[in-house]
Amino acid sequence: MTDQQLLDELLDIERAGWQSLCESTGDRFYGDVMTDDAVMVMANGMMLDRAAVTAALGQAPPWKRFDLTEPQIVSAGDDAAALVYVGTAERDGVDEPFVGAMSSLYRRIDGKWRLALYQQTAIT
Repeated sequence: MTDQQLLDELLDIERAGWQSLCESTGDRFYGDVMTDDAVMVMANGMMLDRAAVTAALGQAPPWKRFDLTEPQIVSAGDDAAALVYVGTAERDGVDEPFVGAMSSLYRRIDGKWRLALYQQTAIT
């Protein structure tokens, strides 16, 4: 698999995740795509395990729109890679969009990419 193919494949998963956040189905999406021991490190410093992520996303207000720019792949071995990008997302009733540097570390398990670590840093 070329770097471009890997980038395209992981971006498709990442976009599907963001779309699920717009459709208020993020709890199901991330419950399926995250590894059992996955962790999300949020811009506010919270570290959430898979169960906490799905519980929080089940109650989160939906995003209205999102955009992913400047995507890059960082290889982490034969069956792992990090997707790094800038994400911008807007919610109804919130004046300023959220803009953050995002990194998602994926592991290929049984032929399927699974999210093992997600980190976001707010860009102000």
